[in-house]
Amino acid sequence: MMVKYLLSEKDIPKQWYNLAADLPTPMQPPLGPDGRPISPEMLAPVFPMNIIEQEVSQQRWIDIPQEVLEILYRWRPAPLRRAIFLEKYLKTPARIYYKDESVSPAGSHKPNTAVPQAWYNKQAGIKRITTETGAGQWGCALAFACNLLGLECKVFMVRISFDQKPFRKLMMRVWGANCVASPSTETQAGRDILLQDPNTPGSLGIAISEAIEQAVADKTGQTRYSLGSVLNHVMLHQTIIGLEAKKQLAMAGEKKPDIVIGCAGGGSNFAGIAFPFVCDKIHGEDIRIIPVEPAACPTLTRGPFSYDHGDVAKMTPLLPMHTLGHTFVPPPIHAGGLRYHGMAPLVCQAVVEGLMEPRSVTQNRAYESAMIWARTEGMICAPETSHAITSAIDEAIKAREEGKEKVILFNYSGHGLMDLLGYEKFLDGKLTDYSPSDDEIKKFLLPLEGLPKPSTQKTGKW
Repeated sequence: MMVKYLLSEKDIPKQWYNLAADLPTPMQPPLGPDGRPISPEMLAPVFPMNIIEQEVSQQRWIDIPQEVLEILYRWRPAPLRRAIFLEKYLKTPARIYYKDESVSPAGSHKPNTAVPQAWYNKQAGIKRITTETGAGQWGCALAFACNLLGLECKVFMVRISFDQKPFRKLMMRVWGANCVASPSTETQAGRDILLQDPNTPGSLGIAISEAIEQAVADKTGQTRYSLGSVLNHVMLHQTIIGLEAKKQLAMAGEKKPDIVIGCAGGGSNFAGIAFPFVCDKIHGEDIRIIPVEPAACPTLTRGPFSYDHGDVAKMTPLLPMHTLGHTFVPPPIHAGGLRYHGMAPLVCQAVVEGLMEPRSVTQNRAYESAMIWARTEGMICAPETSHAITSAIDEAIKAREEGKEKVILFNYSGHGLMDLLGYEKFLDGKLTDYSPSDDEIKKFLLPLEGLPKPSTQKTGKW
């Protein structure tokens, strides 16, 4: 039985897919402090103009520069694998496939956008990039990309992950990046937060504020900010995952997947696997598409669709997204990459349209699935990825109970070899589950009062 489906280098996608071109109800624009749509020029202190052009593009296909492809060839095309040992364990008629993004040098899907972002910045004459990171995957990916392209890299890492995941800090140092715990004393945003709560575990919203503040404070104009998820251009770059998967499923003799699954924090790896199939669904294919998030940070499943800031200091524009509020400080769960208070606007608009079925799982449930995975397929997955595996297992069991053959595809977004402390706590029975109460969520949503409200218009086809 075939368990690996490998594309040759000549089969790597030469263009990225932009879902914005096909959404039945167009995504609503980001707004400035005055409630009016922002102009590309307003983003220029934060991003180079070539990135901004991709952010606002409505073009369906965007060429991948040859120089970017030549770096991506280091690990792409990534394998598609069939989880036959998990299938046997579950006694399911479902066929489970997964796109293995753990093969990148940084161990996750994140370099798919880190490389082009670093390349576009260099083309624009930028010398230094600042960013934030949750679990450390994005920080490692950008450090890797900046090292290859000769750029300086400064990473603000959410404090709880800075403490929980020391080896990710070391990976960033190996690739030449400077990594500091956030909130820090290096920025006004960080100092303000520490004054309020010296023991805060931090949040991505805080780390974003610090990274943007340092970028715009550079009077030489040689520093820009880079984001690893949420924004349109990041979703765009990640679609290489799903585009490769389409070719590989055809190699496996599958006409289409019945179910596509990805874990969802800010939306990048989920969009990467899902958006090319969302396009198929828009054009008539019967495909269920499932983003899976932690119950501890239930952005899509319990957060309202609202305009909100992407960071605590409100330095970002207002984005139309499902959100728990920009002041939300998530509990210190080990799936650090899934702790963002908001979700990618493109993902949110697709959810509003009914094209996706969000769900959440608890931390212990996710680790239980990770253990099943490790003891059947053999690999130790990232805590984030275990959320996707949980839903893949649920859907495979459902197929068994219904007696139906189904094709399940999910994104194996990263390995967990730097996350073993979380596994140790699970094995020792020391992990606790947490889900915010309705009152807690209401408290964090209070700052949204008075902000503009996006339309929830949809076609009603799904």
